[in-house]
Amino acid sequence: MFVDKAKIFVKGGDGGDGLISFRRELYVPEGGPAGGDGGRGGDVIFRVDEGLRTLVDFRYQKHFKAPRGEKGKVKGMHGAGAEDMIVRIPPGTVIIDDDTQEVIADMTRHGQEVIVAKGGRGGRGNIRFATANNPAPYIAENGEEGEERWVVLELKVMADVGLVGFPSVGKSTLLSVVSAAKPKIGAYHFTTITPNLGVVDVGDGRSFVMADLPGLIEGAAEGVGLGHEFLRHVERTRVIIHVVDMAGTEGRDPFEDWVKINDELVKYNAKLAERPQIVAANKMDMPDADDQLELFKQQLGELQDGKEYEIVPISSLTKSGIRELLYKAADLLDAMPEAPALEEVPEIEERKVYRYEKKDEDEFSIRKQQGVYIVESPSIERFIKRTNLTSYDAVMRFARVMRNMGVDKALRKEGAKDGDLVQIGDYSFEFFEGADYYFE
Repeated sequence: MFVDKAKIFVKGGDGGDGLISFRRELYVPEGGPAGGDGGRGGDVIFRVDEGLRTLVDFRYQKHFKAPRGEKGKVKGMHGAGAEDMIVRIPPGTVIIDDDTQEVIADMTRHGQEVIVAKGGRGGRGNIRFATANNPAPYIAENGEEGEERWVVLELKVMADVGLVGFPSVGKSTLLSVVSAAKPKIGAYHFTTITPNLGVVDVGDGRSFVMADLPGLIEGAAEGVGLGHEFLRHVERTRVIIHVVDMAGTEGRDPFEDWVKINDELVKYNAKLAERPQIVAANKMDMPDADDQLELFKQQLGELQDGKEYEIVPISSLTKSGIRELLYKAADLLDAMPEAPALEEVPEIEERKVYRYEKKDEDEFSIRKQQGVYIVESPSIERFIKRTNLTSYDAVMRFARVMRNMGVDKALRKEGAKDGDLVQIGDYSFEFFEGADYYFE
């Protein structure tokens, strides 16, 4: 089963909680705090595996959650960090954030890795909070939550040569002749509904991967027919072989077919017009094919678009011209660079590439809704999740941090009074102006 698009949920592992512990050992005077830090949560890492050719595995498993870190230990020992979760994906996979539509990574090379969801940091144990003023703190942090997101995986077939053309022009037959691939072949349109790959041995020590791509129809760039489901795979190919039914067995004009397909390619991605293209004039064993070929060459010469097109007469049935076609494709590949790097990939140049950016940790905003003062700040929300609100010392520390950040002052400026409800993330508190801190 060929699957080339999937939507999955990924979540990094939560960090382990810090521990509150004290040393009570004989001959150790004033033992003091000894709670260790929690371990970090595991990352969700996508790794390219060249042995995979489809996203079918993600049809049945859609949730990937890395393990969480261990809690802190006594005697100041850290909890163990969790193992990373490795998710294998085929080469040619583009990873897109479903919410922002930002491209996280474009995975093309075997072994290439990217962290899609980072694990949370472990919480600090009470040994970290000991000071001269508070030598025995009852404070320990909760582990940080791991990142989570929905991502869309789009597979764009990694092939050196792609076969394009109208339905039933002989693309599948050509692939079956030049490789060991066994695509479904039938005398009706859209026999091929998913890409087929085959390794082609040119015969002089060179080889390349060829893809038989589903047939195009007019309007495909707007999504008609297989539309974008087909066109995304053309973007990856380094050389295009445009198969044309030169005998016009379907009653269509070969030149008009060629023009329509090229128009659809350019409408979808203008960069495709720059790809090297070989015209495979197929079905030359049929009557009137020679006359049609001469007319095709004449019409092609009248285009005056400044490009030169290589035309190779072939017959997939009799195998004439096949060797010459393969040599020309191999020569073009030899003259071209390898697959472009991420920042140079033309099909995603208009998309914003995902980056981890450090933001201002002290920024916050306050709004009033139905009598509740809502404090909005990602950093404060992360901080409160790491605070153990059942500990009086931890609540006092949280209050001091809020006061030092200016949250108390901003709430008073917004009109907050004694007993008013304040909400931060999923937590609600009563505000006491005189005491300058929050109580649950």
